[in-house]
Amino acid sequence: MPTAPVRAPQRRHRAGALDIRNIIGGLLATYGVILTLMGLLGDPETDKTGGVNANLWAGLAMLVVGLVFVAWAALRPTYVPDGGAEDPADG
Repeated sequence: MPTAPVRAPQRRHRAGALDIRNIIGGLLATYGVILTLMGLLGDPETDKTGGVNANLWAGLAMLVVGLVFVAWAALRPTYVPDGGAEDPADG
């Protein structure tokens, strides 16, 4: 009586830096820092925005959202199997 081959359990590892949440979070946080600095150090041009420093507030919002993405990726990591893709002919 033939028996099915026993497969070793696949090892998994975290997606790490290649997780799309880290990439998006890093970009948003980087642009958020740049806009926040421009809002603090640059000309606020409040006459064009109705008295609001748009660079400062947009930069702070982007910084917060970017940090939320990075925290999300750290707290709920994505695991991927080790090795390449399985061959569909293996059955």
